[in-house]
Amino acid sequence: MTKAQTPGQIFHAMQAGKFTTLAKITPRGSLQLRKLKNGSGMFYWRTEHNGKELREPIGAFDTSAPPKSVTPTDRGYSFNAAVRAAEIVATAHLGNIDSGGYQSLKTAKRKEQTLALQKAQELEEHTLEKLLIAYCDLLQDLGKTSHQEARNVLKLHVMDAFPRLAQTPASHVTTEQVADVMRRLVQDGKRRTANKLRSYMRAAYECAKSAKTNPSIPLSFKGFGIASNPVSDTAPDPHGNQADKNPINFGGLQTYWQHIKNLNDYRSALLRFHLATGGQRIAQLVRLTNADVHADHFVLHDPKGRTGQRARTHVVPLTREAKLALEQCRANGPLAFTSDGGKTHISATTLSGWAQDAARAAGLVNFQAKQIRSGIETLLASAGISSDIRGRLQSHGISGIQNRHYNAYEYMPEKLKALEKLITLLEQN
Repeated sequence: MTKAQTPGQIFHAMQAGKFTTLAKITPRGSLQLRKLKNGSGMFYWRTEHNGKELREPIGAFDTSAPPKSVTPTDRGYSFNAAVRAAEIVATAHLGNIDSGGYQSLKTAKRKEQTLALQKAQELEEHTLEKLLIAYCDLLQDLGKTSHQEARNVLKLHVMDAFPRLAQTPASHVTTEQVADVMRRLVQDGKRRTANKLRSYMRAAYECAKSAKTNPSIPLSFKGFGIASNPVSDTAPDPHGNQADKNPINFGGLQTYWQHIKNLNDYRSALLRFHLATGGQRIAQLVRLTNADVHADHFVLHDPKGRTGQRARTHVVPLTREAKLALEQCRANGPLAFTSDGGKTHISATTLSGWAQDAARAAGLVNFQAKQIRSGIETLLASAGISSDIRGRLQSHGISGIQNRHYNAYEYMPEKLKALEKLITLLEQN
């Protein structure tokens, strides 16, 4: 390029399809300009690599750009801007010369962009709805009865109530969005449901987050790309998880027991079995199978516990009163308690309803079946039964590594003693 000619003048004098070298580029190569058949210009950085000519496009020649500008415009590059861009390419080429130069960098970048696009597309398909469904399926596979309640709560209050959020990639959901989902329930007075929803969503995200390091979590959870749990920073409603503050008192328990004791029918026998075995969780009790009934005890399967863990066994001894009640209400076939010939077990709602009917007939008001469980614990506590034994009898959470993993003792004598004490108290005048 002569000093008398500007890049624009050189460009206008060029023939279409020809290359012209405009300047040398530091640290290597030169800047070339080519005039295209449509009359526009294109800048290139040129060098030689491994004996072959290499041209890398810089961008279009913007003949209207300020001559001294060093940054590209919306239409392309000035001469000075093209020199600056070519220097960047040349520096990158020289820095990677042993690995193939600028071409290898371009190939690696294209591969990186392709992988990023594939990952983005995969995340678009891994929606919040799919994560929540996968979590419910995992609960079902682990034999946890809570899977049905989780499905109902999540479908009604997330998928149906917030369809756009449900179709959002799970990894893009924010803590604020989760809080808004909970807020809708709190404002409707459904505080307990809001906390349940939070618990299920938090566990679902924790599964996906732990999938990279926890081999017990199905591999499919890794696809959601969860690095942090957006639900963990939300606050549970403080009024939503209040424990039952109104357990049935001693006199009420005695009245209830005496009423069902004097009735010789199937319903009363099952209610006696429930009370005489310590007020076990009704949802677990109704699922008892005959294979889990033994001469001096029976086994329940407690699904409550940490995500990813199967239900743990809970052994309950049989008192004389419990055995007599069981003989009267136990069915033949796989299921111990059924009213349709063994096709399904009696539902928890049905048994709770029978308990309410019996309490009403006995003259008890404002009665709920869950009060039996808390009432029994309160009564046993007043009788000197330790909290540890009460907890083991009613299958409360077992804390501590030693108790969870090393202590295989079932505390059968202690549990039996507590149940016999319960019957003695219920029978006393």
